[in-house]
Amino acid sequence: MRQFIRHSALALTLAFSAAFSMPASAGSRLKDIVDIEGVRENQLIGYGLVVGLNGTGDSLRNSPFTRQSLEAMLERLGVNTRDQNLNTRNVAAVMVTANLPAFATNGSRIDVSVSSLGDAGSLSGGILLVTPLVGADGQVYAVGQGPVAAGGFAASGDSGTSVIRNVPTIGRIPNGALIEREVEFALAHQSSLRLALRNPDFTTSQRIAVAINAYMGMDLAVAEDSGTVRITRPPNRDMTSLITEIENLVVEPDQPARIVIDEASGVIVMGETVRVSTVAIAQGNLTIQISEQPAISQPAPFSDGETTVVPQSGVQVLEDGTGLAVLDGGVPLRDLVDGLNALGVTPRDMISILQALKASGALQADIEVM
Repeated sequence: MRQFIRHSALALTLAFSAAFSMPASAGSRLKDIVDIEGVRENQLIGYGLVVGLNGTGDSLRNSPFTRQSLEAMLERLGVNTRDQNLNTRNVAAVMVTANLPAFATNGSRIDVSVSSLGDAGSLSGGILLVTPLVGADGQVYAVGQGPVAAGGFAASGDSGTSVIRNVPTIGRIPNGALIEREVEFALAHQSSLRLALRNPDFTTSQRIAVAINAYMGMDLAVAEDSGTVRITRPPNRDMTSLITEIENLVVEPDQPARIVIDEASGVIVMGETVRVSTVAIAQGNLTIQISEQPAISQPAPFSDGETTVVPQSGVQVLEDGTGLAVLDGGVPLRDLVDGLNALGVTPRDMISILQALKASGALQADIEVM
């Protein structure tokens, strides 16, 4: 088993080494590393009712909000059900959420998500009634309605046996909301705007400003800080056409040396800028094996003794002595991984070694434990 793990780790290392040695452009398009100020989604939320459920809706006795909503809806339609004994399980109260895209226009449609509030068993086969979707300012921006497509199902028998797959109380309605209000943002007439870096870095923001100014032939961009680059609109040019021209510029992002460790799954992700000083590492595994071998004890002939089972224990201690391995200073990522794999360490052991290297000051990188 140990040999298999070592060979697997070696194969993975060779694959990473091949990937790093392949000639490829390290640059990224500007549109892939920045967000444009004002060009963003807005979250919407609403409360509604899903009807048409086949006995899998809320029980009105345990969900008073469903009962109140049902009575209020029927009153608006001219049906008085106050003080009546309503007993139906074909209705479920739900929360409806959606994301309003940037520059969405009146009459266009967006997807909505539906989640049960009460004790409904499933939303499969239900239909969402007209539900206003409001933004953070309390204004209605869209109205949702339509058949709910649940991602799971639930079935049960009279004896109590049940089968549930995924989550049947959550569903989606593709194109289920109609936009009624637009978010006003005149991008083309902006005199200046900011580009927000998705991974803030001073070097990257300066490279973006330099690339934009070199392409336009004038000083239009200024790196304000590690996460922001401000662009000024040139004369006789609208901001939309300017963004169209510069969003495909290729810039090489810079990033600090970082190692991300997921201790739960044993996953280790290291950036190519990780460096290690000259250090000696020893790694050994101590294995203790305890075996129990029962033996039969027979009494002497013509005695009054009884046949018994006598346990026999065996203890064996195995220790792998790999000795010290020296990693030269300033080595790149693939040499660091090769050196650790030369010790025959598993991913779990590698996590401990990396943390020990960081504690000793020999590792020039930040360690982030998830």
